[in-house]
Amino acid sequence: MAKRIFVVEDNALNLRLFCDLLAAHGHDTCAVRDGREAFGKALEYRPDLIITDIQLPHVSGIDLIRQFRQEPVLALIPIMAVTAYAGPGDEERIRAAGANIYVSKPISVVKFMAVVNELFALAGHVDVGDPATGLG
Repeated sequence: MAKRIFVVEDNALNLRLFCDLLAAHGHDTCAVRDGREAFGKALEYRPDLIITDIQLPHVSGIDLIRQFRQEPVLALIPIMAVTAYAGPGDEERIRAAGANIYVSKPISVVKFMAVVNELFALAGHVDVGDPATGLG
């Protein structure tokens, strides 16, 4: 069943890769490159999953995650944080902000989809016994 996935990524190549990969697996996507637009678009789109870069111009991905978690409409939606610039303590800060999972770039295609499926399974959207999910 297609899920609605909201992607926040300022790098055009990464954004296209994420959206194309998700679409190839039957998901609908809505994407923004400017973090300043992310909160309003996410509220309009009502996603089943949010994927956000951490290193964004104008606004921090960590700040976005906090905003998403403070909004009742978005508070329970799983969030995958991705970044190419991981420093000491970053994973702890990102998880403390409210991300369910943290993934470092570059991301392999197989790992990316495994993490997406894992988040849906944790949220009750996927049957973990289904061999197609890779979680059973």
